[in-house]
Amino acid sequence: MRVLIGPDTADLAELYAAPRTPWFRVNMVHTVDGAATGDSGKSGSINNAVDKRVFDQLRDLADAIVVGAGTARIEGYRPADKPIVLLSRRAEVPERLRDAPPGMVLMATTSHAERIDDARDVLGGEHVLELGSYAVDLPMLKQLLADRGWVDVLSEGGPHLLRDLVASGAADELCVTIVPQLVGGEHPRILQGPPVDVPLQLHTLLEEDGTLLGRWFV
Repeated sequence: MRVLIGPDTADLAELYAAPRTPWFRVNMVHTVDGAATGDSGKSGSINNAVDKRVFDQLRDLADAIVVGAGTARIEGYRPADKPIVLLSRRAEVPERLRDAPPGMVLMATTSHAERIDDARDVLGGEHVLELGSYAVDLPMLKQLLADRGWVDVLSEGGPHLLRDLVASGAADELCVTIVPQLVGGEHPRILQGPPVDVPLQLHTLLEEDGTLLGRWFV
């Protein structure tokens, strides 16, 4: 474990480098009282400049970004400079991603998805991955992405996807930013769904202006 205090202790790219490949990490943010969103219902209402710097670094390191379609819709995802892989049991492509350049948005879904034909029309059949009958096989997704050469993969949630990633064993790492803020009220946590019992090993802890940024290996 390394505990590093302050913004200038080391280069972020080195600190967050994947120890091996393929490597699948998840990045989340929450307040001290455990809220994964603020009053807007978006994570953007609780993150800060420190979290944004690490967020940008993790995206820069990644070969591809994996995100739940619901999270992409709520957070207003747009096409990025890295491929975005959407997870959806319905195969519903969020409106702001429907005009992405070919191959920059993929859909991982199931053979029984009700919107799968529309997803194929929008994204192209070769970019719609059927990975199970009723639930997406996440270890299979990890392997398929590695087969494409995407060996450093970043997931940005949401909470239900994080739960499924750790429960299935597909996640290698959890990056969590804890912002020095209390919001109260009723908000989701960074992990939601049926109970899991997954031990974590703390690898790195950073602090800047009260914001804590940790890397936990699964």
